[in-house]
Amino acid sequence: KGELNRHESIELARPVLASNRKALLEKWLKEDKLECSEELGDIVHPHDATLALSVYLRANVPAKVVLCFAQSGQFDKIVLYCKKVGFTPEWVQLLMQIARVDGDKACDFALSLVKEDPPLITADQVVGVFSSQNLVQQTTRFLLDALKDNRESDAQLQTKLLELNLLNAPQVADAILGNGMFSHFDRAYIAQLAEKAGLYQRALELYDNLDDIKRVAVHTEVLDGEWLIGYFGNLSVGDSLAVLRQMLEHNRAQNMQVVVQAATKYSDLLGAQNIIEIFEDLQCNEGLYYYLGAVVNVTEDPAVVFKYIQAAVATGQIKEVERVVRDNNHYDAEKVKNYLKEAALPDQLPLIIVCDRYDYVHDLVLYLYSNGMAKYIEVYVQQVNPGRLPQVVGALLDVDCDESIVKSLISATPAQFSIADLVSEVEKRNRLKTLHRWLEAKASEGAQDTGLYNALAKIYIDSNYDPEKFLSSNKLYDPRVVGAYSEKRDPNLAFLAYSQGECDDELLRLTSENGMFKQQARYLIKRRDLSLWSKALSGDDQHVLNPSHRRQLVDQVVSYALPEAEDPEEVSVCVKAFMAANLPQELIELLERIILEPTPFSNNNNLQNLLILTAVKVEPTRVADYIGRLNNFDAPDVAEICINNGLHEEAFNIYKRFEVNADAIGVLIDHVGSLDRAYEYAERCDQPDVWSRLGRAQLDGLRIKDAIDSYVRADDASNFGDVIAVATRAGKFDDLVRFLLMARKKVREPVIESELLFAYAKTERLTDLEDMLHGPNIAQVQKVGDRCYDEGLFEAARLLFQSVSNWARLASTLVRLGDYQAAVDCGRKANSTAVWRDVHGACIAEREFRLAQICALHLIVHAEELEPMIRLYEAGGHVDELCTLLENGLGLERAHMGMFTELAVLYCKYRPTQIMDHLKLYWSRVNIPKVIRACEAAHLWPELVFLYVHYDEFDNAAQTIIAHSADAWEHASFKDIIVKASNVELYYKALRFYLNEQPLLLSDLLAVMMPRIDHTRVVSMFVKSDNIPLIKPYLVSAQATNNKAVNEAFNDLLIEEEDFVGLRNSIDNHDNFDAIGLAQRLEKHELLEFRRIAAHLYNQAKRWRQSLTLSKKDKLYKDAMTTARVSGSVEIAEDLLRYFVESGNAACFSACLFTCYDIVRSDVVMELAWRHGLANEAMPYFINLVREYQVKVDHLVEEVGELKVKVEKNAGPANAVAGPNQLMGPAGINGRLLLGHAGSANNAQPFASNLGSAHGSTPSMGGL
Repeated sequence: KGELNRHESIELARPVLASNRKALLEKWLKEDKLECSEELGDIVHPHDATLALSVYLRANVPAKVVLCFAQSGQFDKIVLYCKKVGFTPEWVQLLMQIARVDGDKACDFALSLVKEDPPLITADQVVGVFSSQNLVQQTTRFLLDALKDNRESDAQLQTKLLELNLLNAPQVADAILGNGMFSHFDRAYIAQLAEKAGLYQRALELYDNLDDIKRVAVHTEVLDGEWLIGYFGNLSVGDSLAVLRQMLEHNRAQNMQVVVQAATKYSDLLGAQNIIEIFEDLQCNEGLYYYLGAVVNVTEDPAVVFKYIQAAVATGQIKEVERVVRDNNHYDAEKVKNYLKEAALPDQLPLIIVCDRYDYVHDLVLYLYSNGMAKYIEVYVQQVNPGRLPQVVGALLDVDCDESIVKSLISATPAQFSIADLVSEVEKRNRLKTLHRWLEAKASEGAQDTGLYNALAKIYIDSNYDPEKFLSSNKLYDPRVVGAYSEKRDPNLAFLAYSQGECDDELLRLTSENGMFKQQARYLIKRRDLSLWSKALSGDDQHVLNPSHRRQLVDQVVSYALPEAEDPEEVSVCVKAFMAANLPQELIELLERIILEPTPFSNNNNLQNLLILTAVKVEPTRVADYIGRLNNFDAPDVAEICINNGLHEEAFNIYKRFEVNADAIGVLIDHVGSLDRAYEYAERCDQPDVWSRLGRAQLDGLRIKDAIDSYVRADDASNFGDVIAVATRAGKFDDLVRFLLMARKKVREPVIESELLFAYAKTERLTDLEDMLHGPNIAQVQKVGDRCYDEGLFEAARLLFQSVSNWARLASTLVRLGDYQAAVDCGRKANSTAVWRDVHGACIAEREFRLAQICALHLIVHAEELEPMIRLYEAGGHVDELCTLLENGLGLERAHMGMFTELAVLYCKYRPTQIMDHLKLYWSRVNIPKVIRACEAAHLWPELVFLYVHYDEFDNAAQTIIAHSADAWEHASFKDIIVKASNVELYYKALRFYLNEQPLLLSDLLAVMMPRIDHTRVVSMFVKSDNIPLIKPYLVSAQATNNKAVNEAFNDLLIEEEDFVGLRNSIDNHDNFDAIGLAQRLEKHELLEFRRIAAHLYNQAKRWRQSLTLSKKDKLYKDAMTTARVSGSVEIAEDLLRYFVESGNAACFSACLFTCYDIVRSDVVMELAWRHGLANEAMPYFINLVREYQVKVDHLVEEVGELKVKVEKNAGPANAVAGPNQLMGPAGINGRLLLGHAGSANNAQPFASNLGSAHGSTPSMGGL
């Protein structure tokens, strides 16, 4: 049983593998019967790589494990394994080995290495390995993945990747550049390589130098034309123009199409003139034509259009010239016209189009006629634009063309021109009669053109060929044109033409200028147009008024035109026109002529009204005469107008004549202002409505008694409101009673009876008042009572309030009458807050405190009444009565928070000794913030703290205690308060407060505050004030947090107190402090125990030599031996042994051997013992060592025997053949166990020596 050692395992594996029994070996490995080693793995590897990997893993041979993983293609496991065992192989060499075998796997492996964090191998190293193996494809795949983030730091690798592919696989490089994956490579260098590889497009994308771009861009035969055109959008304007020029210079036939397309696309950016200049410099008319043909339809530059016309002419594209001059609107017509004249085109149609569009017809006709191209004139007017015939005829007449030619041209031209324009052109040249026959022929054909008949009218007028008949019968001519033409020749013909066409402005001007006012008057009346009348009588912007002309016109209207009129509408419009023109005198003349003289309109109601009204405005002295002579006017309306114009007597006479008495007396009252005449008129008429009207006037004049007498005679109570108001203001209540008694019989209105009650009260007729109250009435008694109360008529008010049982107002009235007890009784019946307030105030004023308290108890239950009542008591100085009142009120069922609060405030002000008891009883029922303010004002600090605590304002409570500790501090309560505070700064303020005033209670305070304070800050505070001993209990408790500041402060305190036991416990249990600093302090301490602690600290910091030095210095040899053993260092333990030997301390030498038995090397011990005569002291060590080895040997012999039996049993007699690698038996050759390889010179090495070597020492003797 047990495990074979390394050598045995190797020797056993050889025959097993030789006999091809790998399964047996795998079984032993699974059962852990073999000790795995690198040599064993090397033996197994040729037979089974997977099994060898298992051996290497068990033997912990990382280099061989990694190699096996790599050979088996398990690259993902390599990195994981290396991380797990902490092994760092030579990644580059490993990658090189894999690359030699399989490039694709090497690529995958390299990617996994690079993706680690941090990377296990750099991308440069990977590229170097792959390049050395000429793995272009794998290098490309690796770099595409590794450089996908496009970092600037990878610029060199990006360049390398592109260079590699441009030299070996240009199509791959093209794809990479096309995807735009990288942007930090050397663009110039890659561009050169791309150009050499024939990738001209990529080269252009990368080149920045103009010369390079020009050199590459000319290869349009291999470049994509669409891309190349888009490429120009990336160049500056200057560069683009230079490249275009170079392309044309290099190969015009090949590159012209691309140049034209690029120029067209970027025409606005590059500038049309710059592009035109290139084509002209290179004399490329065809290219210029194609370029301009593409932009001419969208440009607005006249120069560009002109250049296109020139290019089209140069290339013989006459049809295109014709199209452009016809459709384009942005060329310089004058310039184009002159150019086309100079060009002498075989077809003059372009020139005709230009001249026709831009009105150069006269120039065109002169050019064509003078150059013998008359046929083009016919073409122009007959085919191109017949509408231009008038201008053409005018131009032909200017050049003295024969009239027959002109007539034939007119006859042959389609009727698509304006006859008016033709007549105008001929008329300008005084050749109108030339068209006479042609015009009559057109008229006979039924033409409706106005210009035609205008021309005929002019011809008839000039030839005096019965023009009146033509102007009267024909309706197709333009009256304004013909009238204007006739004015200087015959004004009557002009008047006829204007009247036929109702040309009002022209007719007014004509008749005024020529004195034709009779015709003008008759025309105005017939037209019946107010606006026209306004122009004639008042003038306007076009017709300036001449007063003499208007007078003549009026005379003609009055004398002749209007008397001839029989249509009422004509008369009406004329009258309205005179009125609108503000001609009252003339209007009166006109109306007198119509009304006062016998005419069909003499009894016209409207005209009579108009005459009187006009006289009212213009001739008031005639109004009375007109009123007497006329009888068909509207009297009320006319009278009203007279009143409005101050003709009061005329208005009175109108009303009196037509017996409208109420309005007549109204005129006397309102306008004449004579109440005496009005009274006489009322006595004469004796009508109720007249007396009522008079009474109203007398009332307005404050003749109150007369007014009431008039109302009584009229038996009219309708105006009772005004009568009551005026009489009340004047205090005429005796007269008012008479009116109200009459009115009460006529009208049943509450206001009448109410005012009667009030009048009785004012006149002190209380008996009549009581009788009316006891009888049926609809008076508003409550309102009357209020008025009496407000007027101070308290006896009358008492009667009124009693009658309606208004106890509230009755109580107030009784207060005014001084009957307080009765007022209180009424208050109980009323049960109204306002009543109680009123009665209460009166009782306070009279110092009736018993009655006042009764009232107040009903008031204080209303929160809104409490504060005014308190102010009333305080203003009168009745504080004791107020406190008694509130104390009594606390027991009420409806007692509210305000009562408790206000009583607390009063206690604060006037009875501070009672406030605390009150608060303890009723703190939950008071308004704490308000009481807090009162306590602050009264400096009641304990009470203030009490309120803060119960209001959960613990911060304020703590601050109050600290600020006023003499009155408010109490240790137990402060502890309870401070732990509930939310402001952390208060904790430290409280500590400073206790430090200054209660230092002996600091520890107790810190004990409750410990969970919420910053221990470092607390310690710092007390260190600065040198008061650390005061908080020792706190430090002991706080050490549980293992805080550095606390630990160091406590350790310093223990050092100061020389408590080495406590310091040792503190150090062992709490390690968060500066151990080295403390050790350096303690190693110089005068007490031995503290120096031992220093050595202990050095041990904890693993500074073994400093600890040993300190222990040896103090002769603490036990501590020194313990330190050496704990250190586990062979060197330190052996140095300590040498120290004991050199110092002659044999006992300590022996003790150190026992203590450090597992560390010291046996050969060193043996040497020291032999050289210094310490064999007896070392003998216990050697005895124990031999015993240990003997146990191990016995165990191994037993396991080998068992293994031999198993091997012989499995092998059988057939395999027992002697050989150099055969296991010989349990005793081996000559009775020895063979260890190591067969035939080795070291195979017979003593077993004890091997054990010694395994122990880790180098044997200095052959054995024991």
